[in-house]
Amino acid sequence: MAPSSSASPSALSRPVAHWKVRPSADSSPRYRRRRPWLSVSPPPKKFRSMVEIMKVAKHVELPPDDGGDDGGDGGGEEEYYDEVVCEQCGSGERAEELLLCDKCNKGFHMLCLRPIVVRVPIGQWHCPHCSGDQHRTIKSFSQKKIVDFFRIQKESQMVVKCTSSQDIRKRRKRPLVFHKRRRRLFPFTPTEDPDRRLVQMASLASALTALDMQFSDELTYMPSMAPKSANSAKFESGGMQVLSKEDTETLEQCRAMYKRGECPPLMVVFDSHEGYTVEADGPIKDLTIIAEYTGDVDYIRNRQEDDCDSMMTLLLARDPLRSLVICPDKRGNISRFINGINNHSPEGKKKQNLKCVRYSVNGACRVILVAGRDIAKGERSPSILRHRHCTPKKVQDQIPEWTAE
Repeated sequence: MAPSSSASPSALSRPVAHWKVRPSADSSPRYRRRRPWLSVSPPPKKFRSMVEIMKVAKHVELPPDDGGDDGGDGGGEEEYYDEVVCEQCGSGERAEELLLCDKCNKGFHMLCLRPIVVRVPIGQWHCPHCSGDQHRTIKSFSQKKIVDFFRIQKESQMVVKCTSSQDIRKRRKRPLVFHKRRRRLFPFTPTEDPDRRLVQMASLASALTALDMQFSDELTYMPSMAPKSANSAKFESGGMQVLSKEDTETLEQCRAMYKRGECPPLMVVFDSHEGYTVEADGPIKDLTIIAEYTGDVDYIRNRQEDDCDSMMTLLLARDPLRSLVICPDKRGNISRFINGINNHSPEGKKKQNLKCVRYSVNGACRVILVAGRDIAKGERSPSILRHRHCTPKKVQDQIPEWTAE
């Protein structure tokens, strides 16, 4: 292609190397000062190859392979667990009862712990030292704090005198034939000394506070759990016995006494072996209502992986997905600390002094703790206030083992 006619002959005769090129506006220093954001791009980064990295990497030796089916992975870990012993007794026997702390990785036998652990935890478990239970202090409660904690009504509303079960029996007489066919329930008799009642309520408040629980004398329905409409006795498999009108009035009388600060003669004490437990602080007659089993209501299917050892069956529905349990892990009353035993053995049945009965009250399922025999003052271990779960014969085998504890 011929050059343009505008170029001079002398310029065309020069070599290309001697041509003068005018600097562009982008490369001039003046232009770069005017536009400081246009800078020279940094040089590309250089990455080392794997060969160079392996030359300077630290040499690590793997544990020897024991020739197992897992290819040798975790062989050292298995040897470590084989050598774990109980920190209390120093024995490595009974490996099925040996618990490992998820924080310090030390071992403890379930029966060597104080208080003892009755079953293997499902989730994470921390020993008493790592969980801080050894340094837990028991709070003291003044009279004002007790009134606020239990939401007791004012003294002006506490003019009703404590009535005994003998007065109730005299006032509500029925024909002899009626008594033979059915046994009535009676309200508990509170301690007459108001100072002693404050001590009893203070023991319950201290135990609930130590477990970060709130006092609740009724069933609670949280938004993330079972709704109140799910608690219907019509869903019960095999039917549920209906609480009579007279016994319903007795139950409401007990609830009213609780609101006035009149509680059953019970003390919550701490035992080094069993933890918090209940002791009779006065005589309790047979068929006396102790308390209602309260707590959060949830579906059984949501509590299969729960470690709460005080759950109580509320509803055993024909559809297993509708079955309900009471979970006193955040809210509850004195029933949270009443221990249970195996009621299928003859020895266990002899120790029972409290039974747990499920009733249909106004169409809803309720669980009531009733004295199964006369209980003497100070009665505790080995026949400590224990309960059994009363259900129809045809559905007793369907109760999961973890709900009967």
